[in-house]
Amino acid sequence: MNVLVLCIDRDDDLGRKAGIACPVVGRAENIDAALKLALVDPEDSDVNTIFGGIQVFDELAASGENAEIASLAGDIKVGLVSDAKLSEQLETLLGRFNPEGVVVVSDGAEDEAILPIIQSRIKVNSVKRVMVKQSPDLESTYYLLKQVFTDPKISHTFFIPPGLAMLMYAIFSFLRYPEGAIIAISGAIGLYLLFRGLELDDSMDDAKKTLTSSLYAGKISFVTYILATMLVVIAMVQGMTMLWQYYIDPVRHGYLTLIMIYIDASIWWYTAAAICANMGKIMDMYLDGVKDAKTYSYPFFIAATGLIFKSASGFILASDASIKFDVGLGQSIQYLAISAVLAVLITLVGVSVSKRIAGEAHNVR
Repeated sequence: MNVLVLCIDRDDDLGRKAGIACPVVGRAENIDAALKLALVDPEDSDVNTIFGGIQVFDELAASGENAEIASLAGDIKVGLVSDAKLSEQLETLLGRFNPEGVVVVSDGAEDEAILPIIQSRIKVNSVKRVMVKQSPDLESTYYLLKQVFTDPKISHTFFIPPGLAMLMYAIFSFLRYPEGAIIAISGAIGLYLLFRGLELDDSMDDAKKTLTSSLYAGKISFVTYILATMLVVIAMVQGMTMLWQYYIDPVRHGYLTLIMIYIDASIWWYTAAAICANMGKIMDMYLDGVKDAKTYSYPFFIAATGLIFKSASGFILASDASIKFDVGLGQSIQYLAISAVLAVLITLVGVSVSKRIAGEAHNVR
């Protein structure tokens, strides 16, 4: 084969909206896929991408080229996950058709980000970007903006920060404490930016899917996840309550001290929440007859980590003369040393349990 026409759908609209498994190979099959997607979402630009690819395929076929067309789809988590799926589908097509070159068809820069991956495997003869023509009048511009901002990926980025700011200002204005609104708004937006920057939203999506699947499957982990969530809420309330008491103290405390106060007051609740969530998973695995050595060792590592954080925060607080801590500096040093030893012992027990379960699973095989 001379040329393979590739239509790129990096965020998997074909799979998510139309339930189409990719890669889709062949002219008739791609027309059918485009029609199914158009029936579900007539405004999706990937419909135009596929028809644009079919136009390129027809032009190549009319000129006597031995060509084929295929549509590739990634994943809603655009990035490593989607690119890995696209790479796997590309390898399958290259092994099947062994083309001399490819023509890449996309609907924008996001899909064309996959180009370096394609170029690392085969020569790219051409790149075609399919753009939907829009009327220049005001109504069409308004409609286009409306459609853009209803896209979840864009709306989550642009609407949540202003929404958080206005909500915080309204709450503190109602409480007649407008000065606190600046602190609250800065903190809320800062947490949001960290949340998005560290891609914790993906973790939240995974947690939501896990919780939903646990509920539908009737697993014990559903209850333990709910309990773990409540423990996290308790930890946050407990930590913030203690932090606030010292924050409004006439004696000025440093940020490190305030952070240690929060950790000291809440760490055991966070530890209990993590262990609770993990124990639910372990019980489900036990009932299903699955033995994952790493999962069985997690509670021990979590407990050891909690012990270290508790003792370390206590030592730092005991060292601060501006705080009346329950434990003296000498006792906190002893507690820190004992906690370090206990943490190591707990970790060794976890490693031993992990190796034992791994050995049992190997013997079963």
